[in-house]
Amino acid sequence: MIRRMLIAVLTLAALLSQPAFAVEPDEMLDDPVLEERARALSKQVRCVVCQNQDIDSSNAGVARDLRILVRERLVAGDTDQEVLDFLVARYGDYVLFKPPFKPSTYVLWAAPFVILSIGGIAIALVLAQNARRYRNAARQTPETPVKEPNA
Repeated sequence: MIRRMLIAVLTLAALLSQPAFAVEPDEMLDDPVLEERARALSKQVRCVVCQNQDIDSSNAGVARDLRILVRERLVAGDTDQEVLDFLVARYGDYVLFKPPFKPSTYVLWAAPFVILSIGGIAIALVLAQNARRYRNAARQTPETPVKEPNA
C-alpha cells in the first residue's frame, strides 16, 4: 500500500515537473523554418519582467509581446542579428542572455569573478584566524599530568 502511494506521488511529481513552454499556438508561424529561428532567438532573449527566464518559456505579458515582435521582424525579412540589434536598441544589452563584451557591460562580465574572489578571500581569512586561535589555545593550555591510580 505504501509502495503504491509512493509510486503514485513520484509519478505525479514527474508529470508536474515537465517544462512548460509559454509559446501559444496563435503566436506560432506557419513556416517551420521561420518558427525554428524564432524559437532559437527567443531562447537568447531575457524576459525583462522575469529577468532569469527567456521569453520562450516566460508567461509574462511582456514576454508574449516580445515573442510576437520577434516573429513579426522575421516575417518582415530581418536576419537574426537584425532582430537582436532591434531588441538591444529598444531594451539595452541587458535583454540578451549573453551581452557583448564592451565597456558598458564590463561590470556584468566581471561581477561574478569579483564576488567569487571576495568570498574566497573571506573564507581563507576566517580559516586562518580559526587556525591561529586553535594554536594559541593549545599553547596556553597547561598540560595536566596524568594521575596514577592508587595501587
